[in-house]
Amino acid sequence: MSMVKLTKTEKRIAFRQKVLDLAGANIMRCYQCGECSGGCPESAVMDLLPNQVIHKIQLGDESVLDTNTFWICSSCLICSARCPKGIDIAKVMESLREISLRAKKSYVTLEALTKEELEELPQIALISSFKKQTS
Repeated sequence: MSMVKLTKTEKRIAFRQKVLDLAGANIMRCYQCGECSGGCPESAVMDLLPNQVIHKIQLGDESVLDTNTFWICSSCLICSARCPKGIDIAKVMESLREISLRAKKSYVTLEALTKEELEELPQIALISSFKKQTS
């Protein structure tokens, strides 16, 4: 497990603010109850649970962009419905996909996939890839 140095730098503040602006959600209200992660049908295959993603964003930790969690999120809205603070966590995941795509990172390259891989890939990863390639 890597340690994160908790310093308040402009870069950390800017990253957190970018996510807040794109998501339109006040993730600073999250108190890590874990309701979102407990209801997530995709949590078994995620690097980080949804509440852990929120915590990393609260800390301004950009390493969250190196995880597969927001690509695997199917935007089913269970996490958002279960959140006692009313945070739209699915929108936060979408904002992370958006930030990643703007940085020209992608979870998938369609040309490199076999037919079997295409059938098993999360649909949101395909949609994000199409967005990247057509914008």
